[in-house]
Amino acid sequence: MSTASLTRTESPAPPVQDVTAPRTSRLPTLTGLRFPAALLVFLFHAVLPFASIRIFADTGVERGIYKALSGVAGLTMPFWFMLSGFILIWSARPGDTARAFWRRRYAKIVPPYIVAWVLALVLVEGVDGSHTTPAQGFLSLFMIQSWVPDIATNFAVNNVSWSLSTEAFFYLSFPALYLVLRRIQGHHLKYWIGGVIAAVAVTPLVTYALIPVGTGVVPNEPGQSANYFWFSYVFPPGRLLDFALGMLVGRAVVLGRWRNIGMIWSGVLLAVSYVATLYVPWMFGLRITCIIPAALLIAAGAIADNEGRFTIFRNRAMVWLGEISFAFYLVHFTVLEYARRLLGDRLFDTPAALAVLAGELAAAVLLAWALYAWVERPLTRKWSRSRKARAAAEAVLPRQRTSA
Repeated sequence: MSTASLTRTESPAPPVQDVTAPRTSRLPTLTGLRFPAALLVFLFHAVLPFASIRIFADTGVERGIYKALSGVAGLTMPFWFMLSGFILIWSARPGDTARAFWRRRYAKIVPPYIVAWVLALVLVEGVDGSHTTPAQGFLSLFMIQSWVPDIATNFAVNNVSWSLSTEAFFYLSFPALYLVLRRIQGHHLKYWIGGVIAAVAVTPLVTYALIPVGTGVVPNEPGQSANYFWFSYVFPPGRLLDFALGMLVGRAVVLGRWRNIGMIWSGVLLAVSYVATLYVPWMFGLRITCIIPAALLIAAGAIADNEGRFTIFRNRAMVWLGEISFAFYLVHFTVLEYARRLLGDRLFDTPAALAVLAGELAAAVLLAWALYAWVERPLTRKWSRSRKARAAAEAVLPRQRTSA
């Protein structure tokens, strides 16, 4: 089947009860939720036991914070990947084409990605790229590093950019996935959602059964196989399950076939699940523990916005922080490493280290704001539509004013 149109389908017309309900075009609560997730990642990375980042002289305090935050990866990545799928379903409109969709997505992510990549290369790697091979740099620049079963390659140049490599695959796959999703009758969505959750749950078991242990280990998790980590956590086809789950949940909400438990209870379940992540086997904590409550929270936030109800995440400050959260995510690791270089080899007592950490956070927010305001927002507006599409839209405006 062609993917020229995201909405083309050869399936029979859906039953009356599956007619899409009216929905708001903006979801400020989900925008506001992005920054707390990004902040958790920042804090987790800030206490990684790496010489290129460490600032705490008291290793007991550092290890205690790290232990408390060690489940962050199992919470934030499923959340972000599901949120991407959910938002794309929520915003899908009749008549959209695959080409137009890809143009919008890549206009939004590629320019800030490249700027952040260059910053990391210059400020952290050095002008000679001494810590990165040319091959690793090439793979990272073109967003294909997550396909290689090698941690050094996955995290080359800008440590966090592997997830954008994975998301790029999601965006490539979205038009085809959307065609499949449109064929699913509303009353069958719950089975598909359950099936995808089950597939995520068995991912660690498949990893243990099929992937060789290898000799490499995860740097911040001694004893954990690097091969296991790559296949279960980084490899794009495996993480496509998270993205597809977000799409399915989004479709269920759009069709009014989602049982909403509200943001408060979703948040409580997510907190409980996070604590459980700290005690279950590592691979299961990375992949499955938080995925259901994260899906519940995303759906609850969208429903609250659609119904115009108050949430603590839709105020102006949280929405602004959410808008710059993509840029913040891209630059924060570079800020942590560059700050360590500026500070030299000195470690700090706990109050001073917390002050340094606050300064690093402020610097990352300011840099993210600049990247968002000067690169992401203007270039998204400029390049998200073709010249022909922009001319057509501009031609319509005078006629609309005249008819008004």
